[in-house]
Amino acid sequence: MRLLHNALPPPLLTSFSPRKKTLILTTKSSFNSHHKPLQQVLSTGVSLVLSLGLLVSAPNSIALESPSSLQSSSSSLEVTCREVYKKDTEVISKVVSNERIVEEAWQIVNDSFLNTSPRSWSPEYWLQKKDDILSSSIQTRSKAHDIIKRMLSSLGDPYTRFLSPEQFSKMAIYDMTGIGVNLRDVPDVNGGSKLKVLGLLLDGPAHNAGVRQGDELISVNGVDVLGKSAFEASSLLLGPNGTSVNIMVKHGNCGPVQSIDVERQSIAKTPVFYRLEQVESGSTSVGYVRLKEFNALARKDLVTAIKRLEGMGASSFVLDLRDNLGGLVQAGIEIAKLFLNEGDTVTYTVGRDPQYTRNIVAEAPPLITAPVIVLVNKSTASASEIVATALHDNCRAVLVGDKTYGKGLIQSVFELPDGSGVVVTIGKYVTPNHMDINGNGVEPDFRKFPAWSEVSNRLSKCHKQPEG
Repeated sequence: MRLLHNALPPPLLTSFSPRKKTLILTTKSSFNSHHKPLQQVLSTGVSLVLSLGLLVSAPNSIALESPSSLQSSSSSLEVTCREVYKKDTEVISKVVSNERIVEEAWQIVNDSFLNTSPRSWSPEYWLQKKDDILSSSIQTRSKAHDIIKRMLSSLGDPYTRFLSPEQFSKMAIYDMTGIGVNLRDVPDVNGGSKLKVLGLLLDGPAHNAGVRQGDELISVNGVDVLGKSAFEASSLLLGPNGTSVNIMVKHGNCGPVQSIDVERQSIAKTPVFYRLEQVESGSTSVGYVRLKEFNALARKDLVTAIKRLEGMGASSFVLDLRDNLGGLVQAGIEIAKLFLNEGDTVTYTVGRDPQYTRNIVAEAPPLITAPVIVLVNKSTASASEIVATALHDNCRAVLVGDKTYGKGLIQSVFELPDGSGVVVTIGKYVTPNHMDINGNGVEPDFRKFPAWSEVSNRLSKCHKQPEG
Protein backbone atom coordinates (compact mmCIF):
# COMPACT_ATOMS: atom_id res chain seq x y z
CA MET A 1 0.00 0.00 0.00
CA ARG A 2 1.34 3.43 -0.79
CA LEU A 3 0.80 6.55 1.21
CA LEU A 4 0.54 9.95 -0.34
CA HIS A 5 0.51 13.25 1.44
CA ASN A 6 -1.62 16.24 2.26
CA ALA A 7 -4.27 18.69 0.73
CA LEU A 8 -6.22 19.09 -2.50
CA PRO A 9 -8.69 21.28 -4.30
CA PRO A 10 -11.88 20.41 -3.22
CA PRO A 11 -9.80 18.03 -1.33
CA LEU A 12 -6.11 18.89 -1.24
CA LEU A 13 -3.22 16.88 0.07
CA THR A 14 -0.12 16.20 2.41
CA SER A 15 2.52 12.85 3.98
CA PHE A 16 3.95 9.21 3.94
CA SER A 17 3.84 6.30 6.36
CA PRO A 18 6.92 4.19 7.05
CA ARG A 19 4.91 0.96 6.74
CA LYS A 20 2.80 1.92 3.78
CA LYS A 21 3.19 4.30 0.91
CA THR A 22 1.17 7.32 1.85
CA LEU A 23 0.47 10.88 0.96
CA ILE A 24 -0.63 13.35 3.57
CA LEU A 25 -3.04 16.08 2.70
CA THR A 26 -5.57 18.52 3.95
CA THR A 27 -8.92 18.88 2.27
CA LYS A 28 -11.67 21.42 2.28
CA SER A 29 -14.67 19.29 1.54
CA SER A 30 -15.73 15.73 1.00
CA PHE A 31 -15.07 14.22 -2.41
CA ASN A 32 -18.40 14.33 -4.19
CA SER A 33 -19.10 13.15 -7.69
CA HIS A 34 -19.24 16.67 -9.08
CA HIS A 35 -15.80 17.53 -7.77
CA LYS A 36 -12.64 17.11 -9.78
CA PRO A 37 -10.71 13.89 -8.99
CA LEU A 38 -8.62 14.05 -5.84
CA GLN A 39 -5.06 15.03 -6.54
CA GLN A 40 -2.07 13.40 -4.96
CA VAL A 41 0.99 14.66 -3.18
CA LEU A 42 4.58 13.64 -2.39
CA SER A 43 6.00 14.51 0.91
CA THR A 44 8.44 13.75 3.59
CA GLY A 45 6.44 12.78 6.29
CA VAL A 46 4.78 14.36 3.65
CA SER A 47 6.17 12.82 0.41
CA LEU A 48 4.30 11.50 -2.48
CA VAL A 49 4.19 9.43 -5.61
CA LEU A 50 1.33 7.89 -7.41
CA SER A 51 0.33 5.52 -10.08
CA LEU A 52 -1.93 2.69 -10.93
CA GLY A 53 0.66 0.01 -10.56
CA LEU A 54 2.90 1.05 -7.72
CA LEU A 55 4.80 -1.76 -6.11
CA VAL A 56 2.98 -2.94 -3.05
CA SER A 57 5.49 -4.77 -0.90
CA ALA A 58 8.23 -2.88 0.87
CA PRO A 59 11.54 -4.78 0.88
CA ASN A 60 12.12 -6.72 4.06
CA SER A 61 15.01 -5.66 6.25
CA ILE A 62 17.63 -8.08 7.50
CA ALA A 63 18.17 -8.15 11.24
CA LEU A 64 21.77 -8.63 12.40
CA GLU A 65 21.12 -9.60 15.97
CA SER A 66 24.56 -10.00 17.51
CA PRO A 67 28.28 -9.30 16.95
CA SER A 68 28.70 -12.94 15.98
CA SER A 69 26.16 -12.60 13.21
CA LEU A 70 28.09 -9.62 11.85
CA GLN A 71 31.10 -11.88 11.51
CA SER A 72 29.21 -14.40 9.35
CA SER A 73 30.56 -14.98 5.88
CA SER A 74 29.62 -12.54 3.14
CA SER A 75 28.24 -15.46 1.15
CA SER A 76 25.73 -16.12 3.93
CA LEU A 77 24.58 -12.50 3.81
CA GLU A 78 24.32 -12.65 0.03
CA VAL A 79 22.13 -15.74 0.27
CA THR A 80 19.90 -13.94 2.77
CA CYS A 81 19.63 -10.96 0.43
CA ARG A 82 18.73 -13.21 -2.48
CA GLU A 83 16.11 -14.96 -0.38
CA VAL A 84 14.57 -11.63 0.62
CA TYR A 85 14.52 -10.46 -2.99
CA LYS A 86 12.96 -13.72 -4.13
CA LYS A 87 10.30 -13.47 -1.43
CA ASP A 88 9.44 -9.88 -2.36
CA THR A 89 9.27 -10.75 -6.05
CA GLU A 90 6.94 -13.65 -5.36
CA VAL A 91 4.65 -11.48 -3.25
CA ILE A 92 4.48 -8.76 -5.88
CA SER A 93 3.75 -11.23 -8.68
CA LYS A 94 0.79 -12.87 -6.94
CA VAL A 95 -2.68 -11.93 -8.03
CA VAL A 96 -4.12 -9.54 -5.49
CA SER A 97 -7.24 -10.95 -3.87
CA ASN A 98 -10.36 -8.90 -3.25
CA GLU A 99 -10.19 -9.85 0.43
CA ARG A 100 -6.65 -8.53 0.67
CA ILE A 101 -7.65 -5.15 -0.76
CA VAL A 102 -10.48 -4.81 1.76
CA GLU A 103 -8.28 -5.96 4.62
CA GLU A 104 -5.55 -3.45 3.75
CA ALA A 105 -8.09 -0.63 3.73
CA TRP A 106 -9.33 -1.84 7.11
CA GLN A 107 -5.76 -1.96 8.45
CA ILE A 108 -4.99 1.60 7.36
CA VAL A 109 -7.93 2.91 9.36
CA ASN A 110 -7.04 0.68 12.29
CA ASP A 111 -3.48 2.04 12.39
CA SER A 112 -3.93 5.73 11.57
CA PHE A 113 -7.50 7.04 11.68
CA LEU A 114 -8.15 9.96 14.04
CA ASN A 115 -11.82 10.27 14.95
CA THR A 116 -12.94 13.89 15.10
CA SER A 117 -16.67 13.37 14.61
CA PRO A 118 -19.34 13.02 17.33
CA ARG A 119 -19.76 9.39 16.31
CA SER A 120 -17.99 7.03 18.70
CA TRP A 121 -15.16 4.88 17.36
CA SER A 122 -12.87 2.38 19.04
CA PRO A 123 -10.36 -0.30 17.97
CA GLU A 124 -12.72 -2.91 19.42
CA TYR A 125 -15.58 -1.69 17.24
CA TRP A 126 -13.32 -1.67 14.21
CA LEU A 127 -12.08 -5.21 14.85
CA GLN A 128 -15.67 -6.44 14.92
CA LYS A 129 -16.21 -4.60 11.64
CA LYS A 130 -13.38 -6.58 10.08
CA ASP A 131 -14.76 -9.91 11.27
CA ASP A 132 -18.18 -9.08 9.83
CA ILE A 133 -16.81 -7.94 6.48
CA LEU A 134 -14.44 -10.85 5.89
CA SER A 135 -16.78 -13.56 7.12
CA SER A 136 -17.57 -14.52 3.51
CA SER A 137 -15.67 -14.43 0.23
CA ILE A 138 -15.71 -11.31 -1.96
CA GLN A 139 -16.37 -12.39 -5.52
CA THR A 140 -15.65 -9.26 -7.58
CA ARG A 141 -13.38 -6.21 -7.50
CA SER A 142 -16.34 -3.84 -7.69
CA LYS A 143 -17.85 -5.60 -4.68
CA ALA A 144 -14.59 -5.09 -2.78
CA HIS A 145 -14.64 -1.38 -3.61
CA ASP A 146 -18.28 -1.08 -2.51
CA ILE A 147 -17.43 -2.75 0.80
CA ILE A 148 -14.59 -0.29 1.38
CA LYS A 149 -16.87 2.66 0.61
CA ARG A 150 -19.47 1.48 3.13
CA MET A 151 -16.79 0.69 5.68
CA LEU A 152 -15.31 4.18 5.46
CA SER A 153 -18.74 5.82 5.39
CA SER A 154 -19.54 4.18 8.73
CA LEU A 155 -16.79 6.28 10.35
CA GLY A 156 -18.86 9.45 10.00
CA ASP A 157 -15.89 11.45 8.71
CA PRO A 158 -16.65 13.36 5.47
CA TYR A 159 -12.95 13.51 4.56
CA THR A 160 -12.21 9.79 4.88
CA ARG A 161 -13.17 8.21 1.59
CA PHE A 162 -12.35 5.75 -1.18
CA LEU A 163 -10.58 6.61 -4.46
CA SER A 164 -11.03 4.55 -7.59
CA PRO A 165 -7.86 3.73 -9.55
CA GLU A 166 -8.82 6.48 -12.01
CA GLN A 167 -9.20 9.06 -9.24
CA PHE A 168 -6.00 7.95 -7.55
CA SER A 169 -4.00 8.26 -10.78
CA LYS A 170 -4.92 11.97 -11.06
CA MET A 171 -2.66 12.91 -8.18
CA ALA A 172 0.64 13.22 -10.03
CA ILE A 173 0.60 17.03 -9.90
CA TYR A 174 1.78 16.71 -6.32
CA ASP A 175 4.96 14.85 -7.27
CA MET A 176 7.47 16.95 -5.35
CA THR A 177 10.52 15.55 -7.14
CA GLY A 178 9.67 15.79 -10.82
CA ILE A 179 11.01 12.28 -11.40
CA GLY A 180 8.19 10.25 -9.85
CA VAL A 181 9.58 9.04 -6.54
CA ASN A 182 8.24 9.22 -3.00
CA LEU A 183 10.92 9.72 -0.38
CA ARG A 184 10.78 9.30 3.37
CA ASP A 185 13.23 9.66 6.24
CA VAL A 186 13.77 6.33 7.99
CA PRO A 187 15.97 5.64 11.06
CA ASP A 188 19.35 4.01 10.51
CA VAL A 189 21.32 1.77 12.86
CA ASN A 190 23.55 4.67 13.95
CA GLY A 191 20.70 6.72 15.38
CA GLY A 192 20.53 9.04 12.40
CA SER A 193 18.29 8.84 9.36
CA LYS A 194 18.49 7.94 5.70
CA LEU A 195 16.23 8.51 2.72
CA LYS A 196 14.37 5.58 1.21
CA VAL A 197 12.22 5.32 -1.89
CA LEU A 198 8.82 4.31 -0.55
CA GLY A 199 6.88 4.72 -3.76
CA LEU A 200 7.35 5.02 -7.50
CA LEU A 201 5.23 6.36 -10.32
CA LEU A 202 4.79 3.32 -12.54
CA ASP A 203 6.61 3.90 -15.84
CA GLY A 204 7.63 7.30 -14.50
CA PRO A 205 11.10 8.78 -15.08
CA ALA A 206 12.80 7.19 -12.06
CA HIS A 207 11.10 3.82 -12.52
CA ASN A 208 12.11 3.64 -16.19
CA ALA A 209 15.69 4.62 -15.31
CA GLY A 210 16.06 1.71 -12.88
CA VAL A 211 15.12 3.10 -9.46
CA ARG A 212 13.14 0.65 -7.36
CA GLN A 213 11.04 0.73 -4.20
CA GLY A 214 13.24 0.31 -1.13
CA ASP A 215 16.30 1.92 -2.74
CA GLU A 216 18.28 4.30 -0.54
CA LEU A 217 19.02 7.75 -1.99
CA ILE A 218 22.66 8.64 -1.34
CA SER A 219 23.30 11.78 -3.40
CA VAL A 220 21.74 14.17 -5.92
CA ASN A 221 24.05 15.72 -8.54
CA GLY A 222 26.98 14.91 -6.29
CA VAL A 223 25.41 16.46 -3.17
CA ASP A 224 25.34 14.03 -0.24
CA VAL A 225 21.80 13.83 1.16
CA LEU A 226 22.78 12.16 4.44
CA GLY A 227 20.99 14.03 7.22
CA LYS A 228 18.75 15.95 4.82
CA SER A 229 14.97 15.74 5.08
CA ALA A 230 12.90 14.21 2.32
CA PHE A 231 11.59 17.68 1.49
CA GLU A 232 15.15 19.04 1.12
CA ALA A 233 16.15 16.11 -1.08
CA SER A 234 13.01 16.54 -3.17
CA SER A 235 13.96 20.17 -3.74
CA LEU A 236 17.38 19.07 -5.04
CA LEU A 237 15.68 16.71 -7.49
CA LEU A 238 13.44 19.41 -8.96
CA GLY A 239 14.42 21.17 -12.15
CA PRO A 240 13.18 22.23 -15.59
CA ASN A 241 11.31 19.65 -17.66
CA GLY A 242 13.56 17.74 -20.03
CA THR A 243 16.74 18.27 -18.00
CA SER A 244 18.54 15.41 -16.28
CA VAL A 245 19.45 14.86 -12.66
CA ASN A 246 22.08 12.39 -11.48
CA ILE A 247 21.22 10.34 -8.43
CA MET A 248 23.25 7.77 -6.53
CA VAL A 249 21.13 4.99 -5.06
CA LYS A 250 21.79 1.83 -3.09
CA HIS A 251 19.47 -0.91 -4.29
CA GLY A 252 17.49 -2.63 -1.54
CA ASN A 253 19.10 -3.49 1.77
CA CYS A 254 22.18 -5.22 0.43
CA GLY A 255 22.35 -4.29 -3.22
CA PRO A 256 25.02 -2.36 -5.10
CA VAL A 257 25.35 1.40 -5.30
CA GLN A 258 24.46 2.74 -8.75
CA SER A 259 24.72 6.12 -10.44
CA ILE A 260 21.58 6.84 -12.47
CA ASP A 261 20.70 9.76 -14.75
CA VAL A 262 16.98 10.55 -14.74
CA GLU A 263 15.17 12.95 -17.07
CA ARG A 264 12.75 15.23 -15.25
CA GLN A 265 9.10 15.17 -16.33
CA SER A 266 7.07 17.25 -13.89
CA ILE A 267 3.43 17.89 -14.77
CA ALA A 268 2.78 20.42 -12.01
CA LYS A 269 2.05 23.98 -13.15
CA THR A 270 3.17 27.06 -11.28
CA PRO A 271 0.58 28.26 -8.75
CA VAL A 272 2.35 31.61 -8.28
CA PHE A 273 1.45 34.90 -9.98
CA TYR A 274 3.08 38.19 -9.01
CA ARG A 275 3.38 41.88 -9.88
CA LEU A 276 4.74 45.11 -8.42
CA GLU A 277 2.21 47.80 -7.49
CA GLN A 278 2.65 51.43 -6.51
CA VAL A 279 0.22 52.44 -3.77
CA GLU A 280 -0.46 55.46 -1.57
CA SER A 281 0.24 57.97 -4.36
CA GLY A 282 3.30 56.05 -5.45
CA SER A 283 5.07 56.35 -2.11
CA THR A 284 5.01 52.61 -1.39
CA SER A 285 6.11 49.77 -3.67
CA VAL A 286 4.19 46.61 -2.86
CA GLY A 287 4.96 43.14 -4.11
CA TYR A 288 1.69 41.35 -4.80
CA VAL A 289 1.86 37.54 -4.90
CA ARG A 290 -1.12 35.28 -5.56
CA LEU A 291 -0.78 31.64 -4.55
CA LYS A 292 -3.50 29.47 -6.11
CA GLU A 293 -2.62 26.16 -4.44
CA PHE A 294 0.17 24.35 -2.64
CA ASN A 295 1.70 21.95 -5.14
CA ALA A 296 5.23 20.72 -5.80
CA LEU A 297 6.32 24.04 -7.36
CA ALA A 298 4.76 26.40 -4.80
CA ARG A 299 7.74 27.06 -2.54
CA LYS A 300 10.35 27.27 -5.29
CA ASP A 301 8.29 29.62 -7.43
CA LEU A 302 7.27 31.77 -4.45
CA VAL A 303 10.93 32.27 -3.51
CA THR A 304 11.67 33.32 -7.09
CA ALA A 305 8.75 35.77 -7.09
CA ILE A 306 9.73 37.38 -3.79
CA LYS A 307 13.37 37.81 -4.83
CA ARG A 308 12.36 39.37 -8.14
CA LEU A 309 9.92 41.74 -6.45
CA GLU A 310 12.59 42.77 -3.94
CA GLY A 311 14.90 43.47 -6.85
CA MET A 312 12.18 45.65 -8.37
CA GLY A 313 11.99 47.70 -5.17
CA ALA A 314 9.17 46.12 -3.16
CA SER A 315 9.25 47.25 0.47
CA SER A 316 6.02 45.51 1.56
CA PHE A 317 4.20 42.39 0.40
CA VAL A 318 0.68 41.11 -0.13
CA LEU A 319 0.21 37.33 -0.10
CA ASP A 320 -3.16 36.52 -1.65
CA LEU A 321 -4.58 33.22 -0.35
CA ARG A 322 -8.19 33.90 -1.29
CA ASP A 323 -9.90 30.87 -2.85
CA ASN A 324 -6.84 28.75 -2.10
CA LEU A 325 -8.35 25.51 -0.82
CA GLY A 326 -5.02 24.05 0.25
CA GLY A 327 -2.80 21.44 -1.28
CA LEU A 328 0.38 19.82 -0.11
CA VAL A 329 0.59 20.55 3.61
CA GLN A 330 4.37 20.22 3.69
CA ALA A 331 4.59 22.88 0.99
CA GLY A 332 2.42 25.14 3.15
CA ILE A 333 4.66 24.56 6.14
CA GLU A 334 7.82 25.29 4.16
CA ILE A 335 6.28 28.46 2.70
CA ALA A 336 5.31 29.72 6.15
CA LYS A 337 8.91 29.21 7.29
CA LEU A 338 10.08 31.68 4.62
CA PHE A 339 8.51 34.52 6.62
CA LEU A 340 9.27 33.40 10.19
CA ASN A 341 12.20 33.89 12.50
CA GLU A 342 14.29 30.90 13.46
CA GLY A 343 12.57 29.02 16.30
CA ASP A 344 9.09 30.38 15.58
CA THR A 345 6.30 27.80 15.70
CA VAL A 346 4.60 27.13 12.37
CA THR A 347 1.91 24.82 13.72
CA TYR A 348 1.23 22.04 16.18
CA THR A 349 0.02 18.71 14.81
CA VAL A 350 -1.83 16.03 16.76
CA GLY A 351 -2.60 12.45 15.73
CA ARG A 352 -2.99 8.89 16.99
CA ASP A 353 0.37 7.99 15.48
CA PRO A 354 3.24 9.69 17.40
CA GLN A 355 4.86 10.71 14.10
CA TYR A 356 1.92 13.07 13.52
CA THR A 357 2.16 14.71 16.96
CA ARG A 358 4.78 17.42 17.01
CA ASN A 359 5.67 21.09 17.18
CA ILE A 360 6.87 22.29 13.78
CA VAL A 361 9.25 25.25 13.92
CA ALA A 362 11.24 27.39 11.49
CA GLU A 363 14.89 26.33 11.40
CA ALA A 364 16.42 29.32 9.61
CA PRO A 365 16.17 33.13 9.40
CA PRO A 366 13.35 34.51 7.21
CA LEU A 367 13.67 35.18 3.51
CA ILE A 368 12.14 38.64 4.07
CA THR A 369 11.36 40.80 7.11
CA ALA A 370 9.14 43.36 5.35
CA PRO A 371 5.55 43.79 6.57
CA VAL A 372 3.03 41.42 4.99
CA ILE A 373 -0.71 41.47 4.38
CA VAL A 374 -2.35 38.08 3.87
CA LEU A 375 -5.63 38.22 1.96
CA VAL A 376 -8.15 35.56 3.06
CA ASN A 377 -11.80 34.66 2.48
CA LYS A 378 -14.31 31.89 3.15
CA SER A 379 -12.53 29.65 0.63
CA THR A 380 -9.14 29.97 2.29
CA ALA A 381 -8.73 26.48 3.72
CA SER A 382 -6.40 23.85 5.15
CA ALA A 383 -2.77 24.48 4.13
CA SER A 384 -3.69 28.11 3.39
CA GLU A 385 -4.93 28.48 6.95
CA ILE A 386 -1.67 27.01 8.25
CA VAL A 387 0.27 29.72 6.43
CA ALA A 388 -2.11 32.53 7.39
CA THR A 389 -2.17 31.67 11.10
CA ALA A 390 1.58 31.01 11.25
CA LEU A 391 2.34 34.48 9.91
CA HIS A 392 -0.40 36.12 11.96
CA ASP A 393 0.37 34.48 15.31
CA ASN A 394 4.09 35.17 14.96
CA CYS A 395 3.42 38.88 14.34
CA ARG A 396 4.68 38.74 10.77
CA ALA A 397 1.45 39.61 8.97
CA VAL A 398 -2.07 40.96 9.35
CA LEU A 399 -5.06 39.16 7.88
CA VAL A 400 -7.41 41.09 5.60
CA GLY A 401 -10.73 39.99 4.12
CA ASP A 402 -13.30 37.50 5.39
CA LYS A 403 -13.34 34.66 7.90
CA THR A 404 -11.54 31.56 6.61
CA TYR A 405 -13.14 28.18 5.96
CA GLY A 406 -12.01 26.33 9.09
CA LYS A 407 -10.39 23.12 7.84
CA GLY A 408 -7.96 21.96 10.51
CA LEU A 409 -7.72 18.27 9.72
CA ILE A 410 -4.92 16.39 8.01
CA GLN A 411 -5.53 13.50 5.65
CA SER A 412 -3.22 10.96 4.09
CA VAL A 413 -3.81 9.19 0.82
CA PHE A 414 -2.88 5.50 0.82
CA GLU A 415 -2.62 3.37 -2.30
CA LEU A 416 -4.15 -0.09 -2.19
CA PRO A 417 -2.70 -3.12 -4.02
CA ASP A 418 -4.96 -2.74 -7.06
CA GLY A 419 -4.14 0.92 -7.71
CA SER A 420 -7.18 2.29 -5.90
CA GLY A 421 -6.72 4.26 -2.69
CA VAL A 422 -8.20 5.58 0.50
CA VAL A 423 -8.04 9.05 1.99
CA VAL A 424 -7.97 8.87 5.78
CA THR A 425 -8.01 11.59 8.44
CA ILE A 426 -4.82 10.98 10.42
CA GLY A 427 -4.41 14.19 12.42
CA LYS A 428 -5.31 17.79 13.09
CA TYR A 429 -3.35 20.96 13.42
CA VAL A 430 -3.49 23.73 16.01
CA THR A 431 -2.27 27.29 15.40
CA PRO A 432 0.80 28.75 17.15
CA ASN A 433 -1.66 30.53 19.48
CA HIS A 434 -3.17 27.12 20.33
CA MET A 435 -6.41 27.71 18.45
CA ASP A 436 -8.27 24.74 16.99
CA ILE A 437 -9.66 26.22 13.78
CA ASN A 438 -11.45 23.12 12.52
CA GLY A 439 -15.07 24.10 12.00
CA ASN A 440 -14.33 27.57 13.33
CA GLY A 441 -12.16 29.39 10.83
CA VAL A 442 -9.99 32.43 11.50
CA GLU A 443 -11.27 35.99 11.76
CA PRO A 444 -9.29 38.66 9.86
CA ASP A 445 -7.73 41.71 11.50
CA PHE A 446 -9.29 43.99 8.88
CA ARG A 447 -12.31 43.56 6.62
CA LYS A 448 -11.11 46.19 4.16
CA PHE A 449 -7.62 46.90 2.90
CA PRO A 450 -5.85 49.07 5.52
CA ALA A 451 -3.27 51.77 5.05
CA TRP A 452 0.27 50.44 5.34
CA SER A 453 0.81 52.72 8.34
CA GLU A 454 -2.00 50.80 10.11
CA VAL A 455 -0.33 47.51 9.19
CA SER A 456 3.01 48.63 10.59
CA ASN A 457 1.33 49.94 13.74
CA ARG A 458 -0.57 46.67 14.30
CA LEU A 459 2.56 44.56 13.83
CA SER A 460 4.65 46.77 16.12
CA LYS A 461 2.15 46.24 18.94
CA CYS A 462 1.78 42.51 18.33
CA HIS A 463 3.11 40.11 20.95
CA LYS A 464 3.55 36.40 20.42
CA GLN A 465 1.95 34.10 22.95
CA PRO A 466 4.41 32.03 24.98
CA GLU A 467 4.81 28.44 23.80
CA GLY A 468 3.50 25.55 25.82
